[in-house]
Amino acid sequence: MKRLKGITWNHTRGLLPMVATAQRFTELNPGIEISWEKRSLQEFADASIEDLAKKFDLLVIDHPWTGFGAQTNAILPLSDYLSPDYIKDQEINTVGRSYGSYVFSDKLWALPIDAATPVAAARLDIIEKQGLKVPQTYADLLALAKKGLVAFAGIPVDVLMSFYMYCCSLGEAPFQSEEKVISPETGKKALRMFRELAQLIDVTNFNRNPIQVYEAMVNSDEIAYCPFAYGYSNYSRIGYSRKLLHFYDLVSLENQPMISSLGGTGLAVSSFSEHIPEAIKYAEFTASSQVQQNIFSDNGGQPGHLQAWKSDRINQLTHDYFKNTLPALERAFLRPRYSGHMYFQDYAGDVVRDYLMNGGNEDVVLSALNALYVKSLNLQTT
Repeated sequence: MKRLKGITWNHTRGLLPMVATAQRFTELNPGIEISWEKRSLQEFADASIEDLAKKFDLLVIDHPWTGFGAQTNAILPLSDYLSPDYIKDQEINTVGRSYGSYVFSDKLWALPIDAATPVAAARLDIIEKQGLKVPQTYADLLALAKKGLVAFAGIPVDVLMSFYMYCCSLGEAPFQSEEKVISPETGKKALRMFRELAQLIDVTNFNRNPIQVYEAMVNSDEIAYCPFAYGYSNYSRIGYSRKLLHFYDLVSLENQPMISSLGGTGLAVSSFSEHIPEAIKYAEFTASSQVQQNIFSDNGGQPGHLQAWKSDRINQLTHDYFKNTLPALERAFLRPRYSGHMYFQDYAGDVVRDYLMNGGNEDVVLSALNALYVKSLNLQTT
């Protein structure tokens, strides 16, 4: 028996589909056993995949780690191991830019098994009980927030992703030069708009990640709407939680739907693994169209294959989560993935969050972000 270990993150969406696919894979390949361990969502975003690759054969990774993983050779270029037809299927059936988020130096470093971006979520029962409607515009959102019914994920990494969203939605994507994150004009407008909304939400939300926001929404009756947080289709499935969430595309800003920051996860294979052929075979199995549309999705997964997102069966199970939010995925912003970018991501969110909570000079905020950005570009991987 060849035994492989994998690492993912500790939510139903992160763990259960991996356990289910591993079990089925072993049934089809009796000589191979795969066990999965989990870590917190924060560790998932922060922990170095080079360290993890030395301990695990299979890694579920956040796509901004792609450049680091490629530069350190901690993970394998899967496009060198899988057939051209299989790779082409993955590319054609990408959800938004999910496939491209794992391409670095013209090679594919992870298979997009999970797709996500910030989307809107609503407790329709609360909204309807109060005679309100799901917001369609940014003005609608502010009006609902003034009633104390709105929350968003406010921990550092999430407000940084939301800052990117505001910039993109105002017509300018971040990181277009190597000197500054965003132009002062767009950056200051984005910060001020974001803070206007932030001042209308409960301060508790600045300690919540998307999962914690959704848990607060379903386990109490105080939050009716979340305008942007990385979507979790689990909460749109009957029986998963106390109350049901319905998910939607983002509200419109200046007559255009807002543009969020792409998330999702990829399945990578460690270059340190002693069972590389077996790990590759499992990765190929898990990311395949058949498995993504069935075993993966049926066990709490949020697939990365487009055919699963378009499946009538899966949409029926999730109250059209996938059909409703696919437009947001298709236009989502792909953040940088160069090796040093994780340094920027680790610290820049604190700067934005402090401003949202306490106010301050927008020029000072942008200068701090620019300094972190320039330093991150100059970092060399050891």
